[in-house]
Amino acid sequence: MDQNNLDKIIDRALDIREKYHRLEKQQNGSEWTLEQDALAYLTDAGIVGRDFMSHEKTWIKKDASAELEHKLAENIWWLIILADRTGIDIKNALEKFLTKTENIF
Repeated sequence: MDQNNLDKIIDRALDIREKYHRLEKQQNGSEWTLEQDALAYLTDAGIVGRDFMSHEKTWIKKDASAELEHKLAENIWWLIILADRTGIDIKNALEKFLTKTENIF
């Protein structure tokens, strides 16, 4: 994977989401709403917290290291999806955030 090409990563993320939409239509008769996507993201973010607790040995969980890696990536994927669904250019938003934050220091 070309990890330096955010455009390709975003395209791949959106393609995967479209495949999930097709699966949702098959299983539920409709695609998940933006609200359902946001709740799925928040659920995964909570799992990341527990995986970090396991990493720090304050919560016992089997296979937490592998899950942590997966869930961190999945959270980035969800953020790309949520930005797209709300019309936010994630690359531009990230650039503005980084510039604003760099200027603080």
